[in-house]
Amino acid sequence: MNDLTKAEEQVMQYVWKLKKSFLKDIVEQFPEPKPAYTTISTVVRVLVRKEFLKYDSYGKVRQYYATISKDKYFNRHIKAVVSNFFNDSSKNLALFFTEKEDMNLTELEKMKQLIAHKIEILKEKND
Repeated sequence: MNDLTKAEEQVMQYVWKLKKSFLKDIVEQFPEPKPAYTTISTVVRVLVRKEFLKYDSYGKVRQYYATISKDKYFNRHIKAVVSNFFNDSSKNLALFFTEKEDMNLTELEKMKQLIAHKIEILKEKND
């Protein structure tokens, strides 16, 4: 499965939000000034060709739905980022976030809680 362009990702965001949608529903999601209907139609056709979208036909009208969940796409995307920019190390990714100067104490405490919670879950699994 290929990566998405910026335009394709924007359309996918709307499809994920709507679950199932007709082309007119996707067009309505765009802020003003909306891209041309034909432009969005072209992007949707590309997404079908790339197998990110499938559709059910109702006469001449198609209802589109995603073939990959937003979470699954995001996870695949993050794995690529970790691999390409952080030497395939989740630890290096975490260090990147903790060393950012604009993270405040509240955000760091929340990260600490999330990590502690995940550690507890893993410990319970191993017992």
